[in-house]
Amino acid sequence: MSARRLLTALSLLVLGSTAGAAGTATEPTHRPDNMMAVPSPTTPQTAIFAGGCFWCIEADFEKLPGVIAVESGYTAGQTVNPTYEQVSAGGTGHTEAVRVRYDAQKVSYSQLVEYFWRHIDPTVKDRQFCDVGSQYRSGIYWQNDAERKIVESSRDALLKSGKIARIETELQPASTFYLAEEYHQDYYKKNPVRYAYYRSGCGRDIRVQNLWGSR
Repeated sequence: MSARRLLTALSLLVLGSTAGAAGTATEPTHRPDNMMAVPSPTTPQTAIFAGGCFWCIEADFEKLPGVIAVESGYTAGQTVNPTYEQVSAGGTGHTEAVRVRYDAQKVSYSQLVEYFWRHIDPTVKDRQFCDVGSQYRSGIYWQNDAERKIVESSRDALLKSGKIARIETELQPASTFYLAEEYHQDYYKKNPVRYAYYRSGCGRDIRVQNLWGSR
């Protein structure tokens, strides 16, 4: 069993014990969410990214000023209402993703895209760091034409800069976003020791620093 799946199993055991003691159900639930309409500039907006383990990319985005909240989930697949077990087995076509809710008056979509690039490894296909498989592929999923233009322009500028030689990150229109089970939400806050162990062991920060330098 991989370190990631072992940590998930341990989290479920703890979650089950706590819920059992309280006399409540332990079955995780999640629901599909589509946020395709362009919201008013005065209301929180959303952006969808996939950067490997959603525990990590969620933690990264929640450090960015202007971000209101980040939700972990699954997107860009075929199976309806997939579970973590199904997605992690690689048979649903989904990738682990996050939906970022942000205040557009404090941080722009363009800034989110630039921030995202520098927290992943866009040079690899169907993996991120120690996690291998299409369920860990990186992606940016635009929700309207304005976002598409920003994403494509950012990609082109990055390639032109010569900083990296190729980009394997998937750029696609957004499809159904399914919220992941509750125990995955804010995992880094709920399980800080296990999360730190996984992130360090996966080599994420070392690879990002080698690729992009100090952020």
